[in-house]
Amino acid sequence: MSSMWVLETPQPPPDARIAYGEAPQQFTELRKPKGKGPHPVVLFVHGGFWRAEYGLEHAGHLCADLTKRGFATWSVEYRRVGQDGGGFPGTLEDVASAADHLMSAAPSLGLDLSNVVAMGHSAGGHLAMWLAARHRLTPKQALYRDAPLKLKGVVSLAGVLDLAQGAALDLGKGIVKTFMGGTPEEVPERYAVASPAALQPLKLPQVLIHGTEDDTVPLKVSEGFHARGVQQKDPVHLVPLKGAGHFELIDPRSKEWPRVVQAVKNLR
Repeated sequence: MSSMWVLETPQPPPDARIAYGEAPQQFTELRKPKGKGPHPVVLFVHGGFWRAEYGLEHAGHLCADLTKRGFATWSVEYRRVGQDGGGFPGTLEDVASAADHLMSAAPSLGLDLSNVVAMGHSAGGHLAMWLAARHRLTPKQALYRDAPLKLKGVVSLAGVLDLAQGAALDLGKGIVKTFMGGTPEEVPERYAVASPAALQPLKLPQVLIHGTEDDTVPLKVSEGFHARGVQQKDPVHLVPLKGAGHFELIDPRSKEWPRVVQAVKNLR
């Protein structure tokens, strides 16, 4: 199965595109199941190593599949590296704003705010896990927000969950350092607020799904995050998918996809 199918095939259109800010990239795509609701929500954050050339279009396939299964999907676009305001802190501020906009938008859209699961792939896995971790920030830290959106849980699909490790591994040919504006040694205070690994324990359910043959973000990134979470008695569960690479996890035609759907259902 070609991993490029999700990147190359036009996505099914969303039901609505909803702006959460003034910049062209500050919008979400909403897909809703049939019926009045209120519907459970999957807040999805796409990957692409935080780079401008990868937008949310490829996430439309998995969002449409989840919507057929009874979930509303709130797919987040955000400013990325190479765009005005992208990178630290703008990308994280955008994802936070998109999540928090759900709180005001949900009642009129028939969405169940008590049943929101965040999910993201690759760099989007980092951002989704960060959404689940940001309640750990203190008022004196950058990126702190009062009363952020409460999540039922979070699913990371091959997520870059430890930014310091990602920088050390030179993931995406050094993209972590570009995204963060420096190395962990140069801007430690940034990594302290932006890396989910620095904010453990998260104290909400987390599922880490990762292919054993992933050569884009290696399995050991999720393994390290899981081991630290277990040590801190956090409710974190690791699902290694034998033989899977990086893109099967977001391809609703793949044999791995049912495992992703099950993880979302288990968090409801």
